[in-house]
Formats: sequence, C-alpha cells, structure tokens
Amino acid sequence: MAAKSAGHLCGHFPLDEALSRGLLFTRLQGKTIQMEIFFTLTVGNAVIVTARIEGKGLETGTQLRPCLQPAPESFLDPSLIVRHLALHVERAPSISTLAAHYPPSTRNLKKREILSPHQLLSFSKLPEPTSGEIARAAEIMETSIQAMKRKVNLKIQQSQHPTDALSEDLLSIIANMSGCLPYMLPPKCPNTCLANKYRLITGACNNRDHPRWGASNIALARWLPPVYEDGFSQPRGWNPSFLHNGFPLPPVREVTRHVIQVSNEVVTDDDRYSDLLMAWGQYIDHDIAFTPQSTSKAAFAGGADCQVTCENQNPCFPIQALKALNAHWSADTAYQEARKVVGALHQIITLRDYVPSILGPEAFQQYVGPYEGYDSTANPTVSNVFSTAAFRFGHATIHPLVRRLDAGFQEHPDLPGLWLHEAFFSPWTLLHGGGLDPLIRGLLARPAKLQVQDQLMNEELTERLFVLSNSSTLDLASINLQRGRDHGLPGYNEWREFCGLPRLETPADLSSAIASRSVADKILDLYKHPDNIDVWLGGLAENFLPRARTGPLFACLIGKQMKALRDGDWFWWENSHVFTDAQRHELEKHSLSRVICDNTGLARVPVDAFQVGKFPEDFESCDSIPGLNLEAWRETFPQDDKCGFPESVENGDFVHCEESGRRVLVYSCRHGYELQGHEQLTCTQEGWDFQPPLCKDVNECADGTHPPCHASARCRNTKGGFQCLCVDPYELGDDGRTCVDSGRLPRATWVSISLAALLMGGLAGLTSTVICRWTRAGTKPTLPISETGRGTPQLRCGKHQDAGTSLQGTAAQDLPRESAGMEGRDAHRLPRAL
Repeated sequence: MAAKSAGHLCGHFPLDEALSRGLLFTRLQGKTIQMEIFFTLTVGNAVIVTARIEGKGLETGTQLRPCLQPAPESFLDPSLIVRHLALHVERAPSISTLAAHYPPSTRNLKKREILSPHQLLSFSKLPEPTSGEIARAAEIMETSIQAMKRKVNLKIQQSQHPTDALSEDLLSIIANMSGCLPYMLPPKCPNTCLANKYRLITGACNNRDHPRWGASNIALARWLPPVYEDGFSQPRGWNPSFLHNGFPLPPVREVTRHVIQVSNEVVTDDDRYSDLLMAWGQYIDHDIAFTPQSTSKAAFAGGADCQVTCENQNPCFPIQALKALNAHWSADTAYQEARKVVGALHQIITLRDYVPSILGPEAFQQYVGPYEGYDSTANPTVSNVFSTAAFRFGHATIHPLVRRLDAGFQEHPDLPGLWLHEAFFSPWTLLHGGGLDPLIRGLLARPAKLQVQDQLMNEELTERLFVLSNSSTLDLASINLQRGRDHGLPGYNEWREFCGLPRLETPADLSSAIASRSVADKILDLYKHPDNIDVWLGGLAENFLPRARTGPLFACLIGKQMKALRDGDWFWWENSHVFTDAQRHELEKHSLSRVICDNTGLARVPVDAFQVGKFPEDFESCDSIPGLNLEAWRETFPQDDKCGFPESVENGDFVHCEESGRRVLVYSCRHGYELQGHEQLTCTQEGWDFQPPLCKDVNECADGTHPPCHASARCRNTKGGFQCLCVDPYELGDDGRTCVDSGRLPRATWVSISLAALLMGGLAGLTSTVICRWTRAGTKPTLPISETGRGTPQLRCGKHQDAGTSLQGTAAQDLPRESAGMEGRDAHRLPRAL
C-alpha cells in the first residue's frame, strides 16, 4: 500500500474479510497498523476512504483525510465485483461508537464536525438500523450493476434499463450477494388472530396477497416509468450537454430565483383557512413519507426505560384511561388499543377535514369519493410523485412569521412574531416564550399564507433555511426541484396526461393553466419547452380549483394517493372488523379542536380548527366541543362457557380475540422474559385447550451476537433486564450502554488523597507532641506522669491540658505530698530519650 503521511493514506486496499467488519490491517510507513473504517464510498471505479488508525509509533486516533485513488484492474473482475463493492460501501459509525469517541462535554455540533446545514439536515435524518441496512444493500446492488455495465461494455439504449441487459441469474446473484434479496422477498406474516386485530408496527401483512404493500422500508411506488439521462440513475439536468426536447434544463437555483422566490414582506393572507391547515399538512406529509424510529428508548439525562415501567415519567406516556376500563388488559393490549384509536383520529381528521379543504368538494368527489369498503386490489404504498412533488405543495403556504398570541388571541406584548429562521433549532424559544399555547393560538387565529402564482415561496425558505451561525443556508425550493429530478420523475406534461388532463403544448396552453402571464412567460423562458417543466413547479403554479388550495394536477395526484391509502388499508377505521358500531360512533364525534382542548391550556377553540376565525365570536368553549366516551371500549367476557376468566401469568400478559367464532388468548411475556409453552390458547367445550405458558427471565448479557452493552462497559443481568456498568472514572453515556469519560478523578484517587491527608495529619500531631515533650524535657529531667483515679498514667505537656487547669499549679500542690513517695521510684519517670 502506498502512503503519503500518517494522516493521509492512499492506495489500493487488500479486499479481505477484515474490511467487511470495518477493520483493515495493513502497513503504513513500515509499521503494522489497525485501521477502523468509518466511511468508505465507491465513486466510479475509485474508492474514497475516511478512517481512524491505531498502531505502534502513531498518535492514537489519527484521522485519515479522504483519499481518491483509481482502483486496480482486478477490482472490476466480474466474479469479484459484488463482493468487493459490498466491502467498500459506507458503514457509518453506530451511536455507541460516536458516544465512545465524543465525551459529553465535547458532544456538540462543532466537535461532531457538522459544519454546514447540509450535514445538519442529513444528521437529523439518520435512519434506524433496519432502514440503514436496506439503504446500504440497495447502494451495493446499484453500484454493482453499474460496474458490471462498465466492465462488459454494455450497449444500452436510452430507453432500456441496465438490468434489462443482464441475465436473470446474474441479477439474482447480485441481489443475493448485495444483501437486497431478503428485503425483496415477502415478509413472513404471523398466523394468529392478532394479525387481524392489530396493525403490525411496520405496516407489513396488511394485504395477505401482497404483504409488502404499504409497509415501511420499501421503495416508493412508480406510477410512471422513471426518467434518467443515462436510463438508470443520472437525474435530469446532470449532464450540461444533454438536451431535452432540444434544450438543456435550467439549474434549479435559477428557477427559484426567477420564478419562485419573493420577499418576506410580499405575503397574501388566506381568507378562508388558518395557519393550522399548513401545519397539519406538514405533519401528515412527514408521517406518510418518512417516519424514522428513535435511536434511544430512554430520555437523555436519566429518563425512564419505557419498556419496563408504567410510571408517568419522561419520555414515557402510559395510557391509563383504557387500562382503567379493562383491568385484565396487559400493558401491550392497552398500547395497541390506544394506538388504534389515535390512528383512527388521524385518519378521520385527514380524510374528513383536511383533504376536502385542499382538493375542493368537486375534486374530492372525483378522486376520493365515499368509503365503500376494503379493496384488496388497491396498493396503499406511497407513490414517488406524491411524496416527492405533489404533497410538497404545502411549502408554498408557509408564512414567513411564526405568530404568538396572548390569552385574548391578540398580539402578545412580550412575545412578538418570530421569523422562521429564528425558530429553526431553537427549542429554548418554546421553553422561554410562554410554552406551547401562544403558538397554538397563532395557528388557530391567524391565516395561512395564500399560494399566489407570483408569490410562491418567501425568502425565509429560499435564503434562510436551517441557518447556522458559521455557515451558509439551504434553499427549500431548489431542494424540491432537485429531489424530483433525483427521483427520476417525468416532466409536468407526462403527469397531466397520466391524470387525464390535456398536455400544454404552446404558450397559449400554458397561460390557460397559469393565469399569471408573467409567471407563465418566466417558466417558458427558463425551460424553453412545456415538456421540460419540473412537475413540482408546474403543479404548484396552476390555477386553483373551486374552493380548493390546489390546481387540477396536484388535486388528481393527492386524491389518488389518499384513496389508495384508505381503500387499500385493511385496518381503516371504517372497516367493519376494526371497531364496533358504538366505537365508530364515538370516533366520528372527535375533531382536531377537541384534541387541542384536551392537550393545551386553551379554553376556547373554533369548531373547525382549519377555518380561520375572529376571537371571540368564532370560538366555542371547550365544554361544548364533543369528544370520545371511552365506555364503548369496555370489554366483557361471556359467563356461559367452561373457560371462564383466563388465568394470569407471572411476568406475562394476554390478548383476547376471536378466531372462527371461538375465543382465543394470545400470551406474551414482558420485556426481558421469554415464553415457554403454548403461545395461543383456544376455548373449547371442555375448557381451554392448553395450560397457560410460563415466562422465563432472559440473560441478555449472554448474547454474543448482539451484546446489549458496548465493549467499553460490563454487562450484568438483572431480573427482566440488564445493567451496563462502567469502571471509575468512566460513566454511562446518553445511550445507557456506552462508557464515556466523566472528566473527574477516579474515586479510588480521592480515597488515596483522603488517606494521605489523614496520615499526614496524624504524623503532624505526633510530631507536635514529641516536640512539646522534648521542650519540657529541656527544663526538667523527666516528663511527669499523673495518674487517674483508676491508676491510668496520663501524659501532660505545656498548654495541652484540660481547660482551666495549670500543670505547674497542680504539680506544685502535689509535690509536698508526693515527694516522699517519689524517692527511688524512677520506674514512674519517662526516659529522656522519648
């Protein structure tokens, strides 16, 4: 391996199994070292490596700067290419690894080297492990196919996908070796009655014929074939010399500057809808399109472990109301039932209140319509065009100011409005700015920004997004445009044709869809041809439909997606098996206004939270806003069979459901325990068909494959859990599993210091006594010894005597009496040498 310096490592890496574990043993400047791979990435046929090296004679933790070197010819050997690429794909450090390298006192943005808003944005979207592994496998597969294409010099037509030129067997090999295959196969669906009662957390197995439909961690659905400049992955506009309908695409930043961006002061208020309509759309969009799981199950700074406690401690919020109605419910059952209710409320607020507001009544009836029951042929998977373009229309409705109002819904004298960039990454603004209520009042009683064709997005989003004190900013409009190109979305006219709308071929056609002639002219000046227009911009600039906040194209795309999400969902709240008639009746009464009443300090709210109104005439008391009556969720057991009430299991719980008309119990063990015996019991004419199972404690510390504690900590098994222990002066980090430096001296050191101080004090006292007596010995040949009543000899020296007693006076008084007896009694005198 070639080397330039201890901190700049370049060359060809031996592709062995060590690299797959993130470690590489090699030689640098004649020394054997171990290199921990933090980041590796293939670019074309080259490899970029960023690593941390450890070795004799080298400074511990030397950071290697990125190095780009051509790979050897053997690297492109078709028989080795998948394996080699798999070993060179990015493996980001785990949270525990980061914690080990960064102690709490230095764990901040600068120490993590997050120096730009782009890095901050990517860091905030760090996927949970399963999503990360899927993304990694997909990258290996894509890069392998690209390298195969180059190696065998495939001649692929522009309209032909590279995979079409590879054999099916070869594609299967690539899928298997890259790690993609397990995620391409249908998941194994549980065969219990619970599968029909509760939705899986991943969304899988909703449709038994197509168990991956609508699940998390799957590809976005393609409603039209993708369009890439190389037919595979290069986005439109990637190659400056590539022409689309005879013209190059304009840079996205130029489109933002000339068509989309306006000053913060140029804002037209919506006369119908409140700012909460925008906020709900943002919330739902992020929930549908991207929902990363938390990497920590406990709060920072010693929060409770939500899996092992039912106490109301941050960050755990137990559901008590449903549990109070059904004492026999396990914690998991209470959670699942509450999850069903919360999910139903989201569905109701979104489809009943929100979507009709943005589509308008005519488009809603055309594309969504009334619910007619579950449709097993409807694919609820989120589509690429919906996630990437259509549902991002809401960015044009974001007001540049965050309004905060007082209890009378007026401008707060102490809390003026905030520019958006002042609120980004500023949680203390919420903590020190009156809490949540002033913000909620602002969302309810202030209008949203109206999406006007020549006022699409303000500078807060195009010039000041994610501001950091030491860096540049992001441009949300340009990000949206480029995202559509990266995802291979076809142009604006292709999607109009998909929706049955006429293509816009001429400037006159474009002006018919975009009333603002100046905006239509600017778009054509940039794109040169209507077919080249990015779908997000084209849909955003269209004239609104009647009583809607979208144009014809986005109304079609959003409506089709919402109908698919509803009709293709086996657990949709209106499906007859999900809730009882009484429960559905209670759910229908609920609203976003009721949610606000129940979760804030507001006493008055509008009946329709999305309709902007004036206070107080358009606001109602929370006492008059209807809500749920949870009595409909009280569960009863029949008393006329031989099974009776189920037996409880120590450290375990059960869920009651029905299967083929028979009562069924499904047992589960609590966190830290494993089930032994039959998981499912069925009620028969003779009683329960099996005895209840047992729950046995799991020794998590014995798991060598997935150790619960980081290597820096020692694991101790506890009943129902485990504990990670650290050796002083190290302490557990934020993740509760990694030992980090506490920044203080070890306790043993303090004990040693205390003992040393005590010893020094004792020696000082003894020395003082000896000196004192030595001084006395200089005036008298001996030190006198007085005897107590019990005959115990006591030393007396100088001023060290009982208060109010004079040694000289006492000796003078006793001398006549004792003088006779002292003669010849040298045994009572201390040697002078003392």
